[in-house]
Amino acid sequence: MPLRFLAIAAGGALGALARYALTVGIQGSRWVATSRLGSAFPWGTLAVNLLGCLAIGLLAGLFHRRGTVDPELRAFLLIGLLGGFTTFSTFALESTALLKGGSYGLALLNAVGSPLLGLFGVWLGDSLSRAL
Repeated sequence: MPLRFLAIAAGGALGALARYALTVGIQGSRWVATSRLGSAFPWGTLAVNLLGCLAIGLLAGLFHRRGTVDPELRAFLLIGLLGGFTTFSTFALESTALLKGGSYGLALLNAVGSPLLGLFGVWLGDSLSRAL
């Protein structure tokens, strides 16, 4: 059991660092600065959530279909790495900030788009796992 806790902690640290790097990279990109919605929309968080949903669907599907997976590896990847990588709490905070700032359309787009596209990402990742 202690090894599993260490695996989750290590994965969580790596996932959080990856989330931060990707979010900063996307939000600071030229594409975001010139996009129609601009940098007020949390593009980085949306990208991280969608990528995390796709990855967790793919890995969980593979683990389920391929049989036995080392419990520590599963914990490292699904609970630690992807748990630290995905950003649902940040998503909620940013949606609330958009509402407080009067950006009701962007808040609605974020609040509806992230969960729906995230569900699609999990489904797509699971579907892709069948082909591997």
